[in-house]
Amino acid sequence: PRGKVVGLSKLVRVTELYSRRLQVQERLTKQIATALQEKLEPHGVGVVIECVHLCMAMRGVQKPHSTTVTSCMLGDFRTDARTRNEFLHLVRSAPFSHMTGMGVSEQ
Repeated sequence: PRGKVVGLSKLVRVTELYSRRLQVQERLTKQIATALQEKLEPHGVGVVIECVHLCMAMRGVQKPHSTTVTSCMLGDFRTDARTRNEFLHLVRSAPFSHMTGMGVSEQ
């Protein structure tokens, strides 16, 4: 992103920073995307978060394998359908079932 190199551990740190706060998943997704956009100034940012909520798994309806997926697309990921579709395809085809996907567009 514009000459900056970001290690994967930094992306994890940003995610952990915001996820420690008590909040809703939709806001968490947007905060992570906005932070990456502001700090890195890339052409675009895509964040997809899949979570298992303990309130659904252990209390109330008790559905232990229920997940919620949220996404936030900024810049090229929002405006360029090819970029967005490629990113979402990669996230969907990940070899593990629970993941956080983040993408930064350098084009």
